[in-house]
Amino acid sequence: MKTMPIRVQINGKPRAWQVTPGDVLLDVLRREGYAGVKRGCEAGDCGACTVLLDGEPVDSCLTFAVQADGCDILTIEGLALNGKLHPLQAAFLDHGATQCGFCTPGMLLTAKALLDRRPRLTEAEVREALSGNLCRCTGYVKQVEALLAAGAKKGDR
Repeated sequence: MKTMPIRVQINGKPRAWQVTPGDVLLDVLRREGYAGVKRGCEAGDCGACTVLLDGEPVDSCLTFAVQADGCDILTIEGLALNGKLHPLQAAFLDHGATQCGFCTPGMLLTAKALLDRRPRLTEAEVREALSGNLCRCTGYVKQVEALLAAGAKKGDR
């Protein structure tokens, strides 16, 4: 099958990959060692495969790898910086917002995109933003609390 080169900036580092026209970003990321992006429903309904593409959350299971050519991709592996947890990761830990962890990477990246746009949020806005990230272990209360707390801290800076 014919391959084509793409260049991306992933977690702050330039990368060049060979992909086929039908490769979805999820498969390429996992092939390249980014195990934090999870294969869930493969229909864009669960959010387990969420990554940030140029700062916006996308379902990598529905995004062709060639669509990422020239883009900046952030996966959960790039959220912590120099071994220090991102404030959202710390808030999730502080509020007990993780259980099995399968949905957590997608939720954290969705939350980061939301807080980057607007740190002061209402509970309803947080719930709406996280509605595309399904969690089978929790009732979302802890994740909402963590996101509100992280937003309040960011807004205070």
